[in-house]
Amino acid sequence: MQRARCYLLGESAVVLELEPPVSLASQQRIWGLAQRLVDYPNVREVIPGMNNLTVLLTDPQTSALDAIERLQRWWEESQAVLPESRLIEIPVIYGGKSGPDLDYVAGHNGMTPREVVACHSGAEYVVYFLGFQPGFPYLGGMPEVLATPRHAEPRLTVAAGSVGIGGSQTGIYPLVTPGGWQLIGLTPLAMFNPKHQLPTLLRPGDRVRFVPQKEGVC
Repeated sequence: MQRARCYLLGESAVVLELEPPVSLASQQRIWGLAQRLVDYPNVREVIPGMNNLTVLLTDPQTSALDAIERLQRWWEESQAVLPESRLIEIPVIYGGKSGPDLDYVAGHNGMTPREVVACHSGAEYVVYFLGFQPGFPYLGGMPEVLATPRHAEPRLTVAAGSVGIGGSQTGIYPLVTPGGWQLIGLTPLAMFNPKHQLPTLLRPGDRVRFVPQKEGVC
């Protein structure tokens, strides 16, 4: 079991944070602990993250220290939860204007652009959590050979649907935003639509495969 530490965050939240590395098994236990806490008294919101869990309290002045103690104990008692897992295929146009950093990712890792596309689209990913923006999926399972540092200076504008690599992770920008990930492709699918009953296309636990389209380098 990964060790965890708990601490106060601001004036109204406590955080449980795991030591590295990030793993699917630990993430599944975080999902289980989140479920346990949702209906607990004095809990306003539970936010699972990557290797961490944030709990917002309704009365932090009287319950924060107790919450820290309980979180630590409950983590040690927690069990994995396997949410309903769907396989979602994401069509992607790799390279060119859709993926302006594909060549850089290839050069950084000693690969050709086609090898990057084959490797990136050949893996099956798991949605660990949604964050940064509504519907932005942090995906586990990217092959280590594709790991590439983020840009030192983020772009001022990244198009919605951009597929990027940031360090050892890959993800999809749901909205137009500044961003520093290496952009390797673009999907036409909407990752977030506030008009839908379920506004995000993906949910934690979903499996994802990227499907190259005929445009671009593919």
